[in-house]
Amino acid sequence: MINTKFISWNVNGLRACMQKGFVDFVKSQDADFVCVQETKMQPGQAEIPLTPWNIYLNSAEKKGYSGTGVFTPHTPQSVVLNGMNIDEHSHEGRMITLDMGNYYLVNVYTPNAKDGLLRIDYRMQWEDDLRNYLIKLDSEKPVIYCGDLNVAHNEIDLKNPSTNRGNAGFSDEERGKMTELLDSGFVDTFRYLHPDETGRYSWWSYRFNARKNNAGWRIDYFIVSDRIKDRITNADILSDVQGSDHCPVVLEIDI
Repeated sequence: MINTKFISWNVNGLRACMQKGFVDFVKSQDADFVCVQETKMQPGQAEIPLTPWNIYLNSAEKKGYSGTGVFTPHTPQSVVLNGMNIDEHSHEGRMITLDMGNYYLVNVYTPNAKDGLLRIDYRMQWEDDLRNYLIKLDSEKPVIYCGDLNVAHNEIDLKNPSTNRGNAGFSDEERGKMTELLDSGFVDTFRYLHPDETGRYSWWSYRFNARKNNAGWRIDYFIVSDRIKDRITNADILSDVQGSDHCPVVLEIDI
């Protein structure tokens, strides 16, 4: 087993984030995998100076919207975009799966339920289909699942739970789907190592000086197969890193 370092970051526009130090950050981290969400770009729209790294992008059909990416110096056995293979989920560039031989890495940008929970029915279908997909992968080999999952699971995971109850990202429906996933054989790596730690968030609204006041939400995760949880050596949130309304989250694991 090798200690392997993973980073996940919703960059809120990769081209904009690159102008705010993204490449320097990646080079400083000595990571094995950097997974990004909300790239908001099509292939070829920007030169990403990370050679000789492998770069995998899954872009939304709608320009300037959604999108995921994985950057790694390693070569996977295979790379699958939209791995659920369900047409309804295959148009917004929300998933990349890497087969790394002895495990799967799944990078996801979960659909937002929207204000007023306008998209909650689609979100629930996404959650059920994704859980089935992860369970299928997990039956073959361990899974490392990461991304902006657009849910604060428990009250400890956001600054103001009482006033946000029922809002997108903290609805009973979304929180329940996260519980279902964890109950099906997976573990939230940050909470595994830091079960009671408060004030640790990965996203802050641009309004009301939220980041300055640390009025945030923890909605970015690394979730792994339960059977490899004892191999986790570090799970962290890099809240000092600027460049997006989210900050990077980190997992180190012997795998």
